[in-house]
Amino acid sequence: MTTALLVIDCQMEFARRTAAGLPRSNPQAEARIAETLALFRARDLPVVHIHHDDPNPKSGFRLGTPGGAVMPCAAPLPGEACFVKHGSSAFVGTGLEAHLRDQGIMRIVFIGAAINYCVSSSLRMAANLGFDVLLPQDAVFGFGITGPDGVAHSPETVLSVTLGTLADFAGITSSENLPTQL
Repeated sequence: MTTALLVIDCQMEFARRTAAGLPRSNPQAEARIAETLALFRARDLPVVHIHHDDPNPKSGFRLGTPGGAVMPCAAPLPGEACFVKHGSSAFVGTGLEAHLRDQGIMRIVFIGAAINYCVSSSLRMAANLGFDVLLPQDAVFGFGITGPDGVAHSPETVLSVTLGTLADFAGITSSENLPTQL
């Protein structure tokens, strides 16, 4: 089964938020992201990058701005496919599905951010489209959120609940175990 790596929204706006002190899950995620990219490249497996270009002009996720730049841990290499999305799913309006099918991809490994937004939306869409999905839980990260009831949820709680939900759509693994699963 041909497997591709999908790198979701590893952009400097997330690094800016982290540097500003916004608590987040998986502080080692950048290292795991870089290791996972190195694994796929060493095995000559396809790598696909997804970059978010928010239509809101006030967003930090605008391509061509400092926040829209790619994080160094996830910089694309020449020949690696890159798609730009304007919403939460990498599969909406991007041509990603056709690209993956044209390449004979049947399994997708997801890494990146934010776990409870674009990673979740894209992963569930991939599963709904019939792809087999793996998610190394230490190569993703996210931030806390406040619910409509005013209760603040920590980044760790958001990560745990999101992983619990995504387990219905993907095999949850770790970057350490991933090499034996490819």
